[in-house]
Amino acid sequence: MPQTAQKDAKLYRMVTDDHVCPYGLKAKDLLEREGFAVDDHKLRSREETDAFMADHNVETTPQVFIDGKRIGGYEALREHLGHEVSDEEETSYRPVIAIFSVALLMALGLSWTFSGSILTLRAFEWFIAISMCLLAVQKLQDIESFSTMFLNYDLLAQRWVRYGYVYPFGEALAGILMVAGALIWIASPVALFIGTIGAISVFKAVYIDKRELKCACVGGSSKVPLGFVSLTENLMMVFMGIWMAVRWGAGL
Repeated sequence: MPQTAQKDAKLYRMVTDDHVCPYGLKAKDLLEREGFAVDDHKLRSREETDAFMADHNVETTPQVFIDGKRIGGYEALREHLGHEVSDEEETSYRPVIAIFSVALLMALGLSWTFSGSILTLRAFEWFIAISMCLLAVQKLQDIESFSTMFLNYDLLAQRWVRYGYVYPFGEALAGILMVAGALIWIASPVALFIGTIGAISVFKAVYIDKRELKCACVGGSSKVPLGFVSLTENLMMVFMGIWMAVRWGAGL
């Protein structure tokens, strides 16, 4: 069997006592996974790094060289090797898929623990309630950014700006109480109120005004387009507000 010629690459990356460049590590890992023998040059100080960048007329490290040709940094390397390169402005449903998947698995786990079965009505309720909690956490990570994005379309927030700061706390409160099955007389009205206002706002912005906006449902840095996901989130809260109130009123 003929031997495959060894592929060689040079990598220059910053490694100091205070900082190890994460993109340098990613570049090294990618090159090794692609079968390259990596000549790893570690830039041990800020001065050494600045001198390297000046010599090669570049503004960042790491820098990769293949066959004597400068490829560039980590993203340029990915593109050169035919890998997908992320676009910061590109829309993505990945955060929403992750949240709902984890919420579903947690709900099924709780149902199995308490009932010995995953196919229970409580599992369905837990799924929605846990989803509400996880979505609220995303918003609360940077409530300032969330409230700013929220103002683009929420009708109540546009009239009362502080509502953008109240909303995620209300969603978290309703979700937590519904997970516990406690104080439903508080949880249901809160979920019903914020869910109804949210659903109307999203429907107007997307389906009546035809605006193309990012959804604040997973926080202020969201890449999720406003539309079906946010509408679903709000309709879930409306449903749970009504459903839990009926169950609580019937003593179920």
